[in-house]
Amino acid sequence: MTTEFSPVLMGSPHPLEILTWTWQDHHIAYTVQGNGRPMILIHGFGASIGHWRQNIPVLAAAGYKVFALDLLGFGASEKAILDYSVELWQALLKDFWTAHVQEPAVFVGNSIGGLLTLMMLADYPKMAAGGVLLNPAGGLNHRPEELNPPLRLIMGIFTKLVSSDRVGGFLFNQIRRKPRLRNTLRQVYQDEAAITDELIDILYQPSCDPGAQKVFASILTAPPGPRTEELLPRITQPLLVLWGEADPWTPITGSKAYQALVEQGKPVTFVPIPNTGHCPHDERPAVVNAEILKWLELEVGMKREG
Repeated sequence: MTTEFSPVLMGSPHPLEILTWTWQDHHIAYTVQGNGRPMILIHGFGASIGHWRQNIPVLAAAGYKVFALDLLGFGASEKAILDYSVELWQALLKDFWTAHVQEPAVFVGNSIGGLLTLMMLADYPKMAAGGVLLNPAGGLNHRPEELNPPLRLIMGIFTKLVSSDRVGGFLFNQIRRKPRLRNTLRQVYQDEAAITDELIDILYQPSCDPGAQKVFASILTAPPGPRTEELLPRITQPLLVLWGEADPWTPITGSKAYQALVEQGKPVTFVPIPNTGHCPHDERPAVVNAEILKWLELEVGMKREG
């Protein structure tokens, strides 16, 4: 079932019409713009459709049908209290494609959305014409063996506290405060001018929804999901990898597997973006939009409509 939902980005220069779709009895927010070959944009942890506000109109105007959705638990989608995992969101994406797209699409993902993009290409090749990865994460959460013992202990204590009925709500309210959000973004955005009040509101508003703290806790304690090295050998579609060089969350040192594929002559294009952090599509939208459109025509053969 699809019904109109209240637009959430009316203050944007390019307001996005937000619709809802019912999936497994949960409401999922999504938007669609343009006509032509389809693209599906997948946000990262804590983000939403609004994080693509500087990309959707440009890609749609270039002759593509651009979909973006809020993953269950994020944005304007329902804050369902359940066990979250990347496999849950992959099932959501699969069913979204079946309900709304129904032809090979290019999946575009940032951070955790990048991991989900790889999963869709590997597991459902008939649904995917290619993939664009923007600073892709290697997992939903760190694997214990990836952390040194002191940090492993700290993370274990933090996740227990934020999941606690007694202090979890207090901790979550501290984490989601607008000044703290701004300080966090200063760590991962190189260009402070990109940290606008609009961006802060996009990240803050969903945290006020009932159930947001429980969702946050569930995701923090979720399994990390499949490893990149398990997925890449199964992917045959073209890949565009755009990586902000100054990202402290997913450092560019993690891109070696993709650069190795380029050297092996695989259909992988790797583009580092200088002086850019974890979210290049929002921090350097003009650069990212241009690189995606160029790659679509040259490597994927997705010509513009009209």
